[in-house]
Amino acid sequence: MECLECSQKIVGRADKKFCDDACRNSFNNKQNSDSTNLMRNVNNKLRKNFRILESINEDGKTKTTKTKMTSKGFDFDFFTQITVYKNGSEYRFVYNQGYKFLEEDWVLLVRKE
Repeated sequence: MECLECSQKIVGRADKKFCDDACRNSFNNKQNSDSTNLMRNVNNKLRKNFRILESINEDGKTKTTKTKMTSKGFDFDFFTQITVYKNGSEYRFVYNQGYKFLEEDWVLLVRKE
């Protein structure tokens, strides 16, 4: 049997996959890393959007403006889900932080508990 990381011969148990902890860690780090720059960039933008919403919406429900959000670096193209409620209101969420567009420049921020 050969090590999945370095291809050296493995000594020990029959079901052993790696020759040592360093190879096991290296292999798993490669497997679990963001596989492309696109994924890494999207995840970074989602994290940034979440932090911005969290910093503005400290009370769980508040109004702000698109201008204020954009000035902090918020990117309206990146969110995790859209929820449409029975009354027709459409909210975009970044994880548990959501927003709904109101009239003109205003945005309603909410937090799912």
